Amino acid sequence: MAKIHGVAGEWARVKGMVTGLWPLFLGVFVAGFAVAATVFANVVWGLALLAASVVYSGWSLSKGLRHAERFFKGARGEERVSGILTRLPESYHVFNDFVAGGKHVDHVVAGPAGVFAVETKYWRGSVTVEDGHILLDGQLPDRDPLAQALKEAQLVKASLAAAGWNGSVTPVLAFASDTFRQHIAELHGAVVINSCELAKSFATEKVVIPPAELERLVALMESNS
Repeated sequence: MAKIHGVAGEWARVKGMVTGLWPLFLGVFVAGFAVAATVFANVVWGLALLAASVVYSGWSLSKGLRHAERFFKGARGEERVSGILTRLPESYHVFNDFVAGGKHVDHVVAGPAGVFAVETKYWRGSVTVEDGHILLDGQLPDRDPLAQALKEAQLVKASLAAAGWNGSVTPVLAFASDTFRQHIAELHGAVVINSCELAKSFATEKVVIPPAELERLVALMESNS
């Protein structure tokens, strides 16, 4: 069993709650100001402002919860992938929510086979590769997940280099919903894969990082966590 560092999905949940519900906090603040205005200033103006703030707070709560749920769904995908990565051999280390270049990378795997930056997506719908692009139900997604995976691998590589380890980092785009039609593919230097294929893909006797070097690398990553 691989050694796990950090909690999968933790950052996604925190970010979802903060970005989704901050407008509600604004509404509550305005409501408090309206109550004060009603008591100490103009009653009519204060009541009007209070009514508007209540309506706004209800709307922002509904919208904020929907927004937060998208992040929570992503967190559940990260938990699923982390659970699968846990089943890797004990020589592997899995860093969840690894911070590199100020960004939280879903998972960074370090083991004998190398270092892998894993970006997890929990998409509903059919995922395919066509003409070098990732498509969801035949359409380009709003945000290119492959570009995201490639960028995160670069950030991890730069972060490790700054810490004193110079080596390659393989970008991996993993679909926790296992809806990638081709199951596994290589695209622009990145591995695109269903989560159910992850454990099998690491089942290799190829040694890229010797044990002593891996131990040093893991120590550097732990100090960076």
